[in-house]
Amino acid sequence: MFNNTPLLISLNLGNNSLSGPIPASVGSLSGLKILILQDNQLSGPVPPATFNNSVLQVMALVKNNNLTGPIPDKQSFNLPMLQVLTLSRNDFGGRIPSGLAACRFLRILSLSYNSFDDVIPAWLPTLSQLTSVSLGGNNLVGSIPTGLRNLTQLNQLDLVESNLTGPLSWLNLAANQLIGSIPASLGNLTTVAQLDLAHNQLDGTVPSSFGRLGVLGFLNVEGNNLGGELDFLDALSSCRALRNLDIAMNSYTGSIPNSVGNFSNNLQTFYAHDNQISGSLPAVMANLGGLITISLYSNQLRQTIPPQIMLMANLHILNLYNNLMVGPIPIEVGMMTRLVELHLGSNKFIGPVPDTVGNLSNLQSLTVYQNNLSSFIPNSLWHLENLIELNLSHNSLSGMLLPDIGSVQALVQMDLSTSHLSGPIPFSLGQLQSVTFINLSHNMFQDSIPDSLGKLTSIVTLDLSNNSLFGTIPNSLASLMYLTNLNLSFNNLEGQIPTGGIFSNIPPYSLVGNGPLCGLPRLGFPPCARSSHSAKLHILKYILPSIAALVIAIIILSLIFREKFKAAKEGSIQPPGDGIIDHMFVSYHDIIRATRNFSDENLIGVESFGKVFKAQLSDGLIVAIKVLNMESEQASKSFDIECQALRMARHRNLVRILRTCSNLDFKALVLEYMHNGSLESLLHSEGRLHLGFIKRLDIMLDVAMALEYLHYHHCDVILHCNLKPSNVLLDEEYTAPLADFGIAKLLLGDGTSVVISASMPGTIGYMAPEYGEEAYGPGIQSGELSLRQWVNHVFPSRLVDVIDPAMLQEGKEDGFGDMGTCSSAGAPNTLASFLASAVEVGLLCSDESPDRRIPMNEVVNRLKRIRKGYISQPEE
Repeated sequence: MFNNTPLLISLNLGNNSLSGPIPASVGSLSGLKILILQDNQLSGPVPPATFNNSVLQVMALVKNNNLTGPIPDKQSFNLPMLQVLTLSRNDFGGRIPSGLAACRFLRILSLSYNSFDDVIPAWLPTLSQLTSVSLGGNNLVGSIPTGLRNLTQLNQLDLVESNLTGPLSWLNLAANQLIGSIPASLGNLTTVAQLDLAHNQLDGTVPSSFGRLGVLGFLNVEGNNLGGELDFLDALSSCRALRNLDIAMNSYTGSIPNSVGNFSNNLQTFYAHDNQISGSLPAVMANLGGLITISLYSNQLRQTIPPQIMLMANLHILNLYNNLMVGPIPIEVGMMTRLVELHLGSNKFIGPVPDTVGNLSNLQSLTVYQNNLSSFIPNSLWHLENLIELNLSHNSLSGMLLPDIGSVQALVQMDLSTSHLSGPIPFSLGQLQSVTFINLSHNMFQDSIPDSLGKLTSIVTLDLSNNSLFGTIPNSLASLMYLTNLNLSFNNLEGQIPTGGIFSNIPPYSLVGNGPLCGLPRLGFPPCARSSHSAKLHILKYILPSIAALVIAIIILSLIFREKFKAAKEGSIQPPGDGIIDHMFVSYHDIIRATRNFSDENLIGVESFGKVFKAQLSDGLIVAIKVLNMESEQASKSFDIECQALRMARHRNLVRILRTCSNLDFKALVLEYMHNGSLESLLHSEGRLHLGFIKRLDIMLDVAMALEYLHYHHCDVILHCNLKPSNVLLDEEYTAPLADFGIAKLLLGDGTSVVISASMPGTIGYMAPEYGEEAYGPGIQSGELSLRQWVNHVFPSRLVDVIDPAMLQEGKEDGFGDMGTCSSAGAPNTLASFLASAVEVGLLCSDESPDRRIPMNEVVNRLKRIRKGYISQPEE
């Protein structure tokens, strides 16, 4: 039948009513990759050649019921690319073909409900890609191979209705998506030694029937949705072989019952962290002499640590972090001489760190942060030669760090921040050659930074901020090759900042809040002055050239004033000079303080290349500070172009630059603060003040006059290029200065231009379609002022249908419309005619053809005539 189809790749005849044998010619399809004949009534043996195909990936013969015979094996079985083999519910017999051991891509193997006489093959665990194995309903004998545990991708195993024997020693169903409660019938698996149900979605609690699992040594139900009281511990205490118990990361509540003390001394680990367990830590847990680990962190345990717990000689790990425990740390802590980790952070412990902690010679990690500990750090702590991690931060510890701190040579991380430690930083701290993290911030350390810190050859993070350190920054810190995080801010340091190393890329916040530092101009620090000794050595070198330069300068100035006097007498007018605005500079530190470290509460806007913050300078002046985003490729150019655009600009309708801050890593403009925000917020915000016609006309005129000045009266023609309501600001008198020249285009007098971006990144809707005419933007804004609708909204047919009704109620006294609304039907004809004239100006500015747009000086003249005509009409 298939002799003439050598190129056939897929044959799918499943779910039909085919009967009879499978044609032998199927075995000759050497290119066949998919063979699906399932759910038919086929009978007889499968052609042996079918099992010898080097490209076959899928063979599905399930539910044919009458397929018989053994499956070829050894050399006759060659399916190296096979991924899916389903032969279930037929009448195959013999042994499971060992040739399957070479099918390394096999994912699904279904041989259930046949007549195979065999054991579970020993080679089965070597097929690492298996996700589903169904062997049930055969005549299998023997035990389940322990190697099946190595099939890490297996999510379905069916061995039902077989004749398997031997004890079930482990059951691992972890990391699946099992739901519902844990079946109580699992308590009948009396031979199971390991039961792992972790990380599923099981609810309910641990069945009390588990108390019958006499040989159970390992029980893990971590990471489920189990909850309720811990009464099941009563039943589990009958499992005398239990060594590891893990009920962590669930929702258990209530207190730990005293029956926990009835567990056998075989219990080594008790994990119950990340629950909602309350009450106290039972003293009877001290009865569990074999316990190595107690992990109860992130619960709601209260009261004190029972001293009996501190007598557990075999305990290696005690983790009570993030509870509500109170009282002092028992001095008996020194009795746990095998303790490796002690975690008591984020509780409410009081009193001192016990001096007996120095007896814990095996201790590697001690974390007692975020408590109310007081007094001194015991000197014995610095002699724990195995200590790797120490965190005593956020307490009320006081006193000095003693020189013995240099003895804890194994230390890798140390956090003593946010306490009341004082005195000098010990010189011996530099002896900690293995330490990578040191945080001594927010204390009261005094004196200078020891030069020995330059010997911390492994240090990555060093935080000495918010202390009272003074003197200079040691040059030795620049030699620390792994140091990437250094914070020296808010001390009293002064003098020259070292160069090289960490200081090549140190951020400004790491040095802010100190005394007069110098030597890092890119961060706004001034150059360091020469020493007096150096100046004396060079005085003879410079005194004579200086005198000569002074004489020459006097002669030049005399000639200049003589020529100016002569020109004045002749009535001539001199052109203005370069006239660069004499911006005062402001330091980065002043900006940090003024904006409260760029607090979101001070944020008032986001512009093209940065954010704008409201700030108060040290002299009391309220300003707006535009901080450029230096991660943007165009930010630096935007800063330069905005300064250049406004360097000689003097006009009441242009926002003035008051001060600047500029270095390689930070640029900011200090601008006039506009108390009434932007035109955009005035037009479109809820609860806005409704503007009348005359006030809107004044704003149109302010914008037009600003552009007229930039186009016709500035020394260079300036095109704003991003004219939109959010860039029209309003001062206390609702005068409208123009802002954000970050993408302005300068047409210089020599015919050249300076353009920030060739792509002109303005705002769609306000830029002219051809990007070349700036009259287009005021035209769109005029429409928006009149209509109070976004520019992307369509225009209805009649003007009275789209104007803002507030304009129809205005009184000429103040130019503001009434706060209510009314119908446009009652609008006076005179107002409508003036309004039509204003809208006409907007339409002429936004004409599709650039040639038909009116120039900006004509815009100003027309708007002035409209205003004059409107205010001069007689009162009715």
